[in-house]
Amino acid sequence: MSRKDKKLPVYQNIEISDVAAEGKAIARIENMVIFLTGVVPGDVVDIQITRKKNSYMEGKAVLFHKYSELRTEPFCEHFGMCGGCKWQNLPYSEQLKFKEKQVYDQLERIGKIVPLEKNPILPSPKSQNYRNKLEFTFSRRRWLLESEMHTGLEDESGLGFHLSGMFNKVLDIKKCYLAEDIGNEIRNEVRIFAREHELEFYDINLKQGFLRNLIIRTTTTGELMVIVVFGYEHERKQELLMGWLLQKYKEITSLMYVVNTKVNDSITDLVVLQYAGKEYMIETMNDLSFKIGPKSFYQPNPLQGHNLYKIVRNYCELIGNETVYDFYTGTGTIANFVAPYCRKVIGIEYVADAIEDAKINSEINNIKNTFFVAGDIKDILTEGFINQHGKPDIIITDPPRAGMHDHVIETILTHQPKKVVYVSCNPATQARDIQLLSVKYDVLKAQPVDMFPHTHHVENICLLQLKN
Repeated sequence: MSRKDKKLPVYQNIEISDVAAEGKAIARIENMVIFLTGVVPGDVVDIQITRKKNSYMEGKAVLFHKYSELRTEPFCEHFGMCGGCKWQNLPYSEQLKFKEKQVYDQLERIGKIVPLEKNPILPSPKSQNYRNKLEFTFSRRRWLLESEMHTGLEDESGLGFHLSGMFNKVLDIKKCYLAEDIGNEIRNEVRIFAREHELEFYDINLKQGFLRNLIIRTTTTGELMVIVVFGYEHERKQELLMGWLLQKYKEITSLMYVVNTKVNDSITDLVVLQYAGKEYMIETMNDLSFKIGPKSFYQPNPLQGHNLYKIVRNYCELIGNETVYDFYTGTGTIANFVAPYCRKVIGIEYVADAIEDAKINSEINNIKNTFFVAGDIKDILTEGFINQHGKPDIIITDPPRAGMHDHVIETILTHQPKKVVYVSCNPATQARDIQLLSVKYDVLKAQPVDMFPHTHHVENICLLQLKN
């Protein structure tokens, strides 16, 4: 028998002991860790091993002997199939405990650092209906539940989210508890209208079809943007759907569409066309206003985003004469948020369109002490650039999940700002980067922030101070 054909074991009566990163749970067999999903700490299960490595295993629960007292009933009928909200079976208070533990465990285990001040995680003001942007996918054949097999629904179309780990399978969504009520209504009515008028849903496997994606964006001020992504150009059918949307939903302030004939779903490199209403929405935060276009990034949980920015500003302890560099500035939200409290802010971002939005956001708010530049941070941060714009007193950095480039870390160590405020959506890469910075910096404070209730995602803010 080849190694490939070797049967993997089943371990019986194993208690789930903890929660790991990426929403997985942990069980332990002697000195071996098993990662699995669909279970919570305190469950006692039989585990079928699906993958075995030298230092860990992966598995799935095949029989429950005891359900954990921590469990709660998921509120969404799509739980377990939809790719989001995988922690609905844990009470929100327990989710927060595990997220907080994850942040501090990774700082200590990966970063070899214990912050001088460890703050409790900040809960989200809303645990449902908190997202201001959701993207749905049309599918010519929706995913069928076991109970629906052989019922004549095999060719029924759907509009919803991809199944967990299956890019080509779409689960038809009746109600998403992350969306505003208007978003759920529009999605469901668009599905009905499209079926009644025989508008072709996209076939993800064949890469063809008319209706491809539906993007719905909202603001806390009541503005509503709807973007329809078509798989090909067809003036009559486009007018049919767009005209109906405009007539039916007076709440829509920006109605847009895109024609995407590419293989991938991204619209960042495509032209978004205005059908009706404004080309953008305006979101407010305190006395600041931010322009949000169809491709602009804005914190998906705006109420908690505001709280995060206030913590960042407080950690900076600005007195008015500082030069602040804002790495990975995006549309300049943080840069504009701190600009009234310091001498100057230099924002750097790879995406040129985002930088244009950042400049506009400064103009809207009559902020004149910001300077934004597009490009790769590691290429921009030369001696000449810093000599021209000033040595940073404080650096705010909010990198993507992969963390900061080695050259960026080297630049920070070379120019040695007094403080670094590091915002991260991935505590593991944040801990790695901080460990590299620890030769020159101490970690004074850490503040976990829950931006995405019912998911495993957690943000963390660390304040680093230059050593004496």
